[in-house]
Order: sequence, then structure tokens, then C-alpha cells
Amino acid sequence: MSVRRLAEDNVQPASFAFTKENANWAKATIKKYPKGREQSAVIPLLMRAQEQDGWVTKASIEAIADMLGMAYIRVLEVATFYTQFQLGPVGTRAHVQVCGTTPCMLRGAEDLINVCKKRIHAEPHHLNESGTLSWEEVECLGACVNAPMIMIFKDSYEDLTATQLEHIIDRFDAGKGSTITPGPQVDRIFSAPVGGLTSLNEPEPAAKKVATRAKKTEGESVSVPPSNAAKPKTDAVETDPKLKTPATAKAEAAANTKATGDTRAEGGDNEAKQPVAAAVKPSLEDKNRPAGIARPATVDDLKLISGVGPKIEGTLHELGIFTFAQVSSWKLEERAWVDSYLNFKGRIERDDWVRQAEALAKGGEAEYIRVFGKKPR
Repeated sequence: MSVRRLAEDNVQPASFAFTKENANWAKATIKKYPKGREQSAVIPLLMRAQEQDGWVTKASIEAIADMLGMAYIRVLEVATFYTQFQLGPVGTRAHVQVCGTTPCMLRGAEDLINVCKKRIHAEPHHLNESGTLSWEEVECLGACVNAPMIMIFKDSYEDLTATQLEHIIDRFDAGKGSTITPGPQVDRIFSAPVGGLTSLNEPEPAAKKVATRAKKTEGESVSVPPSNAAKPKTDAVETDPKLKTPATAKAEAAANTKATGDTRAEGGDNEAKQPVAAAVKPSLEDKNRPAGIARPATVDDLKLISGVGPKIEGTLHELGIFTFAQVSSWKLEERAWVDSYLNFKGRIERDDWVRQAEALAKGGEAEYIRVFGKKPR
């Protein structure tokens, strides 16, 4: 294990104090532990100090030691033992932790490390020129099936290529890291197979017919449903298994749901009967509408853009949009106009149509795979 030491004195702040909110949280956290065991709160308090200042300073170690009645050396031992604690300044917008263990290394972690060296700093644990970014190589981050991967603060980004990592770094450096969705960056759900299920995808066999049991006599007890299992037996009417419920008397329950009247007191709901106002489309004469062109002899297959289906493609054709180059040239106002016209509610930005179209216009499917690590659609 490598030796971990505190940062040099010239970068250490003179003092440390939790914010009012964090101080209240710290007091509540300490109270969770039994009397005489309050020192067990040292790790969560160190983590909160790191989240507040970005890294664990010498002053924060001493302040937490005083709060818990611990010797400074005891808290220092904890901070230097666990690699989750950053002992020096890190990027204010992103500290990129690249997993370098075997699965990630076999799947391209070295390429990710080279990107960090090129885009952030040649050495780990060093800030870039603006102080917004830093990086380090770490041990297993626990998503081996989605290798290679990185972690930025508490979020992981998986199934990465070098190009995708460059894009992520650019977004965080621009203060727009929240626009990147954490998790797999390819077409998979969590750790499911890429492209969909490969097993357990056959239809279930038809249930075998079970012979009808003989009807119970009046004297026999009614079977207890699972929801009442282990409940004490009572003579209360409400617990009688023969009592009709919406599940056992569906016809009566359906009749009871019919509303009669215009007010809730009379069984109706005027508010629920009001028609929902339709979304108003922006004007086709709006200055922010993207410029259309006459239909060319050969049009691009816009359905290759994730989020565009046959119906949306037809609408784009009506607007004079036929090529990837047109989509890739949309400015922010034009994207907002199309998004509103299609009633997408931000989907164009979430799916990054412009970047997809740019890759498809530049080199087709091959360029798309190079940029996004998967086939279009």
C-alpha cells in the first residue's frame, strides 16, 4: 500500500469549521452512536468535511478530533488509511477517478488514463491550469462487467471510450456535468447485456390445468388468504373471510365506482372532467425555426438518430429537414423551437441530437460507433 501524507503546509487552510447546516448534521450523526462510542462517527464526519471543502485538510482533521474527543493522531490514521479521503486539493468541478484494475485495464483503461494526462495534467493528483479538474488511478470501483469506467465524486460513468471520456471532461470543465447521465454510456440497462436480454426471454409455458376441488361444505372452515396468514383469530366482522371486498365482489365494486352528479359530494368531480389544454405549437413563421431545404434526390436516414422514429422523421421532412448536416448545425434557439414543435420537453438536448447528427454526417455508422461506442439506433 502506498504511503499517504497530508498536503504541504503552503496549501493548507489556517482553520476549518462546518457550515451551520453541516454542523447540525454532524451533531445529529454523533447522537446515533451509543454513549461512549461517539468516536465511531469519525468516518462520516470526515466524509462530510471532504464534501464541504473538496478534500480533507489538516485543520478539518483537528476540528473533528476535538468534536469527538479523539487524539489528532487517531483521526489522522483514519484519514490516511482510507483512499476515499482526498488529502490534497482536487478539481473544483471534477476529480476523475479512473479504475485501473484487471477488467478495466483489459477493456481500455490505459486509453482513459492517457486522456486524463492529455486533457487534465500529465501527473495524477495535480490540478489543471484553471484548478477545475484533477485525476487519479484507483483500485476496483465495482462495475467490472461495464468496464472500463470512471467515477466523478459519487457518480460512475461506465462502458467508456476515450472519445466519450473527452466529451465528459469537456462538459464538467464547462460546468455542465449534470447534463451527462451517470451509468452505462452504451445501449444497456445497468449491467444487463448490450442490446437486450440474451436469456430468460422466452414466453412462459401455459399453466397446467388443475383439477377442480370438491366444493367445501358449510361446516368446513374457509381457507385463510396469504394476507391474513399468522394473524390472530377474532370474531370481528371486519376479519370474516366471507366478507365481500372489491377483490371478491367485482361487479358490486364496479357499480359503486360510477359517479352520479357534478360535485365530489354527489359522487362526481368537475375538475377531473375538464378537458386538458393542448400544448400550443410554435409558429411556423417564428424566426428561430431552422431553415428548411427542398427535398434532395438522396435524403439521410434520420431514424439513425436516437429519439427519431418514422413519425418524427416524417414531421422533420415536412419542416424541410432531410440531412444530418442540417440537424448538426442547429443552434440552441433552433433546437428549442424544434423541441417545442415536437412537444419533446427537452428530449433533443437529453439525447444530444446535434452530436449524433455530427458524427453521422462526418463518417456514417463507423464514426458514430467510434464516438458513442455503439451502433446507431
